[in-house]
Amino acid sequence: MSAPQTTRYDGRPRLLASWQTTGRTTLLAEHAQVNGPLPVHVVPSLIQLVGAAGLRGRGGAWFPTGRKLATVAENGRAAGGTHVIVNGAESEPAAGKDKLLLRAVPHLVLDGAELAALAVGATQVTVCVHRGAGLADGLRRLVAERAAAGWGSGLPMTVVEPPRWYVSSESTALANFVGGGPGKPRAVSTYVSGVDGKPTLVSNTETMAHLALIARYGPDWFRAAGTGDAPGTALYSVSGAVRASGVYELPVGASGWDVLAAAGGQAAPLQAVLLGGYGGTWVRPDVLAMPFTPEALKQADASPGAGVVVALPQGACGLVETVRVASWLASQNARQCGPCFNGLPAIADDLARLTWARDHNALERLRFRLGIVNKRGACGHPDGVVKLAATALRVFADDVRAHLEGRGCPGWHRPSMLPLPTPPSPNEGWR
Repeated sequence: MSAPQTTRYDGRPRLLASWQTTGRTTLLAEHAQVNGPLPVHVVPSLIQLVGAAGLRGRGGAWFPTGRKLATVAENGRAAGGTHVIVNGAESEPAAGKDKLLLRAVPHLVLDGAELAALAVGATQVTVCVHRGAGLADGLRRLVAERAAAGWGSGLPMTVVEPPRWYVSSESTALANFVGGGPGKPRAVSTYVSGVDGKPTLVSNTETMAHLALIARYGPDWFRAAGTGDAPGTALYSVSGAVRASGVYELPVGASGWDVLAAAGGQAAPLQAVLLGGYGGTWVRPDVLAMPFTPEALKQADASPGAGVVVALPQGACGLVETVRVASWLASQNARQCGPCFNGLPAIADDLARLTWARDHNALERLRFRLGIVNKRGACGHPDGVVKLAATALRVFADDVRAHLEGRGCPGWHRPSMLPLPTPPSPNEGWR
């Protein structure tokens, strides 16, 4: 694991600098004044620049972005074209960074998307935001403003609203939706076949914004923050038992305690922390001493994921929280394969039975089902539920015993800490 490289980094936000100064959306004129024109002259070498910078996708997987760009470009040459999608369809209920970037520094995100599209040979960019998020109309006005001002290369951009289902923000689901199909995951990678069967680059808003800055300031500037393995800064959506919930930008490799400190510090003694999102990992507070990098957190069977950090205080019931989230995730399945359609409701039911009904057999059934469902789905959705449930059994083992023995726990009737949006109506469909 590499040590954090902080000697040349001044500690100030990069992505959120203008927003933290003004507290409002950065207009195109202000964006141009701060960042200069769109650097289309770097497009021929952009893939190499991003690779040298070591940018890794901030949507959850932390895959090297330069390699992703190169693969889509190569496949696109063979297929006769590519497409680019900005994934701003933030499905994670505890996340807020996509919405913040699209409201605070939208032109930085759109710049990155346009540059990426030019680099991989795409002739169209599509920005996806969830229906009902209140973002689409504003983004369409911004796209029109860029066109009227003659900003950049003039590459066409459209804004679309996929349905609100949790799995509809998965990369293959977005490509399927943009291509005219339902917003459901597919088994084939978008690198190979995405929109209209063409190789498609799908990257989240934060990744695109970082790319826009790398194009302007170069790999060395980007690597001044973060670690050798995971350079740059990252955005964290912090909530739960902290004094100031919100989205914060820190260098990659800052510890979990640093992340909580950015949110004003813990508001109560902690029992556990949920990392990465609702398909993420429950960990004990001692993990907060680790650098928040994929390599370091892997030792704790965790990952920074999409940058979600939820602090659970002592006295809350992590098992009850997990039952609620697992049941909601089960309701969000795409109804396409057995592990999702049958397995996730069964996992949620077993969790509920051992939590509320003192069903000892449910615990054994649950452990069996977790092993059967894991890695068997058509997408990663069931794997996320398995990880959430399995780490809950480990971290909240005392709560499991207390519930099975009928002793309950102090947090049995506490208000819930993990937010859950109202599920879409089945009548809404997948288009």
